[in-house]
Amino acid sequence: MIYQPPTALPRDLLSDGAVQRALAEHDFGTVFRIARERTGISYSKFAAECDIKAERVGTLARGQGRITTFEKIVQIADALRVPGHMLGLTPRPWEAGDIPAGTSPRTENGPNLRRRTILQAATSTGLAAALPDLHRPEPPARVTDTYVDGLRKRTARLRRLDDVLGGGDTYRVYLGEVQYTKSILRQGSFTDVARRRLTALLAEQAQQAGWAAFDGGHTRAATSLYEESRTYARDAQDSDLYGNSLAFLAYGTLSDDRRTAVTFARDSCATITARTPSSVRALLYERLAWACAVDGQPSGTETALAAARESLANPQDGEPQPDWSVWVDHTELDIMTGRCWTELRRPLRAVPVLTRALGGYSDDHARDKALYLSWLADAYLTAGEIEQAAEAIGSALDLASGVASIRPRQRILPLLDRLRPHAGVGPVRELLQRTAG
Repeated sequence: MIYQPPTALPRDLLSDGAVQRALAEHDFGTVFRIARERTGISYSKFAAECDIKAERVGTLARGQGRITTFEKIVQIADALRVPGHMLGLTPRPWEAGDIPAGTSPRTENGPNLRRRTILQAATSTGLAAALPDLHRPEPPARVTDTYVDGLRKRTARLRRLDDVLGGGDTYRVYLGEVQYTKSILRQGSFTDVARRRLTALLAEQAQQAGWAAFDGGHTRAATSLYEESRTYARDAQDSDLYGNSLAFLAYGTLSDDRRTAVTFARDSCATITARTPSSVRALLYERLAWACAVDGQPSGTETALAAARESLANPQDGEPQPDWSVWVDHTELDIMTGRCWTELRRPLRAVPVLTRALGGYSDDHARDKALYLSWLADAYLTAGEIEQAAEAIGSALDLASGVASIRPRQRILPLLDRLRPHAGVGPVRELLQRTAG
């Protein structure tokens, strides 16, 4: 028998318009208040099931404060038995396809439907069962370079999941790869070269798992994995992966400590040598540019962006590029450039470069495109172009629907708040009505 928590909301309450609007906006205080009034569920019960202090539940119910972390949103969804799509999540494990009346998600076609098909397979059977490549090959008695090469190719294939799925779906998959490689290193027999190469692969896998954790809202797990990656990269004497671990630490630290993040990013760039592949150089420099932009350093931002662009423009002949950095190309750098200028409140610089880059950006990369559209909308708002901002936000919402990543919603909700004073403008009014229902 499936456990049914005492805080599970009745079907008729989930079909209520006010509750649906509150859930769409992650306004859990309103949900708690309406639920207590309509069902008699006490705040203390909500507190116990959601692992929130009772006084905090009461404060939220009075309209003070918000729940913003992915982990807590997921915990509340499970405690209240709110279907995932009502909160911008993928279906929860306890869902059986019986969706309350009036809550059906929009029908979609094209790339988004293809992405949803992958999500359905992932959430109904688990990624390991849905994707045959996740069945791991047995290691030989003595681990060879050939076997490590096979694991490296496998890691590259699994990395492609991040193109279409959010970290909420992929984190456990990538973490499983980390744990598997650790077990081989503990138990296997190696040549010195094979051990060093497998340790480098472990550093790469820890970075991918850390990224998925960060994307899924598991910030502490992400930081821990980045730290592990730094240790493995150092042990493997791989300066490129070592520099990338510092860049990841910079990215993850920005929201809490901007100056430390900039220091991490500068230290990552200090690992660059004449032998560093061009895509790795560009990746490290663009992460430095972003850290400088968030810290309000326009000069440092411009210098780092120029270095990243020069790196891409001058690759060495026949220079191999690691699979983990090949996604950094001129389009990606244009997007980072636009993000940086948006963050620095320079919309005249940001809008043209973001518009150009997003013009050819596939909807298959739904999470990333939704995020990038949010920066375009941000730049439009700063420039006073309200209608264009509303259009960009609407497109971002369409793409982000159902993606198991907390980041698009974290970006979009504040932008919707900035649009509210312009509710008299037609496109804005339509967008606000759409997100309210």
